[in-house]
Amino acid sequence: MAQPFAFVLNVIARTADELAGPLRAIAAAHGAASDIDWLRDGEAFDILFAGDPKAVLAEARLAAEGLTADINVVSAARRRKRLLVADMDSTIITVECLDEIADMLGLKAEIAAITERAMRGEIAFEPALRERVAMLKGLRLDALEQVMRERIRLTAGARTLVMTMRHHGARTLLVSGGFTFFTQRVALAAGFDAQRANHLMDDGAFLTGLVGEPILGRQAKLEALESEAARLGLKESDTLAVGDGANDLAMIERAGLGVAFHAKTVVAEAAAARLDHADLLGLLYLQGYRTTEFVT
Repeated sequence: MAQPFAFVLNVIARTADELAGPLRAIAAAHGAASDIDWLRDGEAFDILFAGDPKAVLAEARLAAEGLTADINVVSAARRRKRLLVADMDSTIITVECLDEIADMLGLKAEIAAITERAMRGEIAFEPALRERVAMLKGLRLDALEQVMRERIRLTAGARTLVMTMRHHGARTLLVSGGFTFFTQRVALAAGFDAQRANHLMDDGAFLTGLVGEPILGRQAKLEALESEAARLGLKESDTLAVGDGANDLAMIERAGLGVAFHAKTVVAEAAAARLDHADLLGLLYLQGYRTTEFVT
């Protein structure tokens, strides 16, 4: 029997109780709409509907304007994804690793400015990475350990996101334009199945100022999504990609569910879904998971 509701209006907000009634009315005005389905009492809910998804989304976001609310419309079909491909810096972790490494040399402001321009898509990622890594030449390797120990923290909800999806049968892949020194450790801490990233070159004691080629950037992230889906025999609609910067945009646009997470404007405007306020548990709510299904 065909699904009577093709779309889901998903709402994550501190004021979700206040929004439930008005947003259901908006969905109903564009066609049939289901009752409120709470994923987390008072904080996250779904409304299944059969109307115009663009119109419902636009009106729902307008109704919640000025509130701390993430409002998205997703397809009701194949909603729970079987492959998660996630960016690391400022997504799965709270900082940009390269900027924190630069801080050890007193260069954080200078390098962070280049990082920001690259993440906004104003300059190409690969030459920007080479330029920044060159500035780290001579840094002792033990400084990387110090950055990992003192600066790197998982974003709230990261481990629950990964472990819940894995528990329900999904493959999870951390793909970063950062460095394997960090992705190996972060992937282990968050519970990812696998990781891919760039390699910082060293002479055994110090960084040489070079990065291994070819650089893993925007195209490589897209290829990681495509190759992993193909290996698993999955359709694009079975995949979820999440990130915050311009080098994440290709995989976000290709995935069945592409999510801009606290992202740069160029990414947030292009992504099918966006989380501007919620932590990474929002990715579970977007897939229709209830808190009772979370695995911690």
